[in-house]
Amino acid sequence: MSSLSQAASSVEKRTNARYWIVVMLFIVTSFNYGDRATLSIAGSEMAKDIGLDPVGMGYVFSAFSWAYVIGQIPGGWLLDRFGSKRVYFWSIFIWSMFTLLQGFVDIFSGFGIIVALFTLRFLVGLAEAPSFPGNSRIVAAWFPAQERGTAVSIFNSAQYFATVIFAPIMGWLTHEVGWSHVFFFMGGLGIVISFIWLKVIHEPNQHPGVNQKELEYIAAGGALINMDQQNTKVKVPFSVKWGQIKQLLGSRMMIG
Repeated sequence: MSSLSQAASSVEKRTNARYWIVVMLFIVTSFNYGDRATLSIAGSEMAKDIGLDPVGMGYVFSAFSWAYVIGQIPGGWLLDRFGSKRVYFWSIFIWSMFTLLQGFVDIFSGFGIIVALFTLRFLVGLAEAPSFPGNSRIVAAWFPAQERGTAVSIFNSAQYFATVIFAPIMGWLTHEVGWSHVFFFMGGLGIVISFIWLKVIHEPNQHPGVNQKELEYIAAGGALINMDQQNTKVKVPFSVKWGQIKQLLGSRMMIG
């Protein structure tokens, strides 16, 4: 019996480091959508306070979407060129910083407020553009085909979780403390999350918590465990064809 127990204990159990990866994607995507919603929650009180009319607010609200569309293809190229971990870190950090800075737009006056707010919202949209392509790349690197749909559904659900969690908090901050604190709160937390990202996210072959059993399991299921390592050896030229742009603009998801 002792020899059997020793043999059983010597068999390495498969780790599940990939589960923590998708948890991190869920958290980051929640903040992604939370930061998008800051202006929707705080905008009414902000407009009253700084004297923005509906036309001005309309321009400001459009800024994010313009930037998000423009940034999709360059964002994907950056991910392919420099790897998901590095690009996504800067994406989180930068969009959080520009979210936080929106809390200071009342230092301007008149048309300067519209310019400042439009610029900051535009930069938030530009910085957030690599997020969903980054999610897809990380899931492709970490999850076998038979688990990929579940992983994608988990981080996709974060957009609705963000509304459930952050909307009441931001509403309370707007009413009790002031609209600027919505941006301070969300931006500040996002900056903290960006550094946690660096600790949690690794390539499969470099993750300190993964063992050979898990690597073999995810690789056998089609996970691209060497994706970012291969990208460091091969330079990917940045070229955009008009056909790709036409296909992007004609996508039902983009139109929606």
